[in-house]
Amino acid sequence: MPLYEHVFISRQDLSNAQAEGLVEHFSTVLSDNGGKVVESEYWGVKTMAYKINKNRKGHYAFLRTDASSDAVQEMERLMRLHDDVMRVLTIKVDEHAEGPSIQMQKRDERGDRGDRRERRPRD
Repeated sequence: MPLYEHVFISRQDLSNAQAEGLVEHFSTVLSDNGGKVVESEYWGVKTMAYKINKNRKGHYAFLRTDASSDAVQEMERLMRLHDDVMRVLTIKVDEHAEGPSIQMQKRDERGDRGDRRERRPRD
């Protein structure tokens, strides 16, 4: 079956338990339609770049799935109809990355970005 990655943002006024409950709910929808959730991550409340439905922050969740396109379409349809879900992004991938997503890795483990205060001399 095809492999997908999903990120969805739910309203900021939900509790953490309710936001994680949405992950479980949509995982159940997917499994009822013949798919399976390989991994799920709750990223927590994050500030968005712009307001969506008068919300400046949102609960972010990430799912790695192995499902048919029909199961994914049904899950996306229910996500878009749900009042608590503000945005949904689904991408098809060739293979799932090993380990936690980049959002869950510690800042130290992400790699050396260099010192941001370090300036190059101007010519």
